Amino acid sequence: MTITATALPKSGEDDGTVKYAGIGPLELEAGGFLPDVVLAYETWGQLNADASNAVLIQHALTGSTHVARGATDEEGWWEQLVGPGATIDTNKFFVISINIVGGCYGSTGPSSEAPDGRPWGSRFPLVTLRDSTEAESRLADALGIEAWHAVLGGSMGGARALEWAVTFPGRVKRCAVISVGAYSTAEQIAFAQAQTLAIRQDPNFNNGDYYGDTAPEHGLALARRIAHITYRSALELDVRFGRQAQHQETPLAAVLGERGRYQVESYLDHQGTKLVRRFDANSYIAITEALMSHDVTRGRGSLETALSGATAEFFVAAVDSDRLYFPAQSQELAAALPGDVPVHVIEAPIGHDGFLTEIGQLSEQLRDAFFA
Repeated sequence: MTITATALPKSGEDDGTVKYAGIGPLELEAGGFLPDVVLAYETWGQLNADASNAVLIQHALTGSTHVARGATDEEGWWEQLVGPGATIDTNKFFVISINIVGGCYGSTGPSSEAPDGRPWGSRFPLVTLRDSTEAESRLADALGIEAWHAVLGGSMGGARALEWAVTFPGRVKRCAVISVGAYSTAEQIAFAQAQTLAIRQDPNFNNGDYYGDTAPEHGLALARRIAHITYRSALELDVRFGRQAQHQETPLAAVLGERGRYQVESYLDHQGTKLVRRFDANSYIAITEALMSHDVTRGRGSLETALSGATAEFFVAAVDSDRLYFPAQSQELAAALPGDVPVHVIEAPIGHDGFLTEIGQLSEQLRDAFFA
């Protein structure tokens, strides 16, 4: 099998720019097959001579690989943690972030060209988080990275980090799992199903074969509305919007179809519109299904048994107001891990999205634990 990757950077001039690697065919856990997989990734800093300073940062559900600024001044999603002189100091560490298989930020996904020259569309197979970990391990091989100094992520990124530590224990020295548990619960799967169904029931979905025609934008926007409610806390929504009407509109009217909107409705509309502009509906389904598959115990016995072979030093954290991945799930994970693993807490009234907006609260703890 031939694996090709962009040459490693020799300076910071291409930090934070997208690179591509062909990793060959990928046989999938559920029985599917992808004949020629490409991974998109970004890097910051330089890999040292013995490749001991490599840090893998995993993005969340609709996140990109753009963790921090680099060659351009475009802001990244974990600026509080990554950069020159930051907690993960890119003058010292080589940071990489990889777009998950099934995504739409450069890695092979449903919109990619299949062997027959047409987009995969409805034919794209189920790719689990374990499959994505296998794919990423090949990129690590191509870059000469035998073991990660650390792997970390929040939400789905945390699930991906955990899967790395369990699937390849000898290749992960440190692992940070933030705002996610050891598996997707029934409630989380239920929320996810409502989102994917919103897309599939869009009249323009066409079973996923909508490329070259009208995309299922309304379904994707509705999926994002559903998801975003779980990303924010009830307190956050009450404080920001309450029962206020949008502008001069009134939510009361003699006829239902003539009523105005509440501010919170306008906010959710805005969130849906933003995602439609940057994301592919099929990729949303593919990655959501991957997160639904998240279960570190699958085929490995009890939770304690599944985690018993992990040799990494673990850092577990939760957002105190999270109502998507409850802190209790982080506590369950920490209790089942080998050794005494505390649960660090991000105090944020915002809810689940605190793993993004308030990650700076963990800077000192992460630096002391992993990056001193």
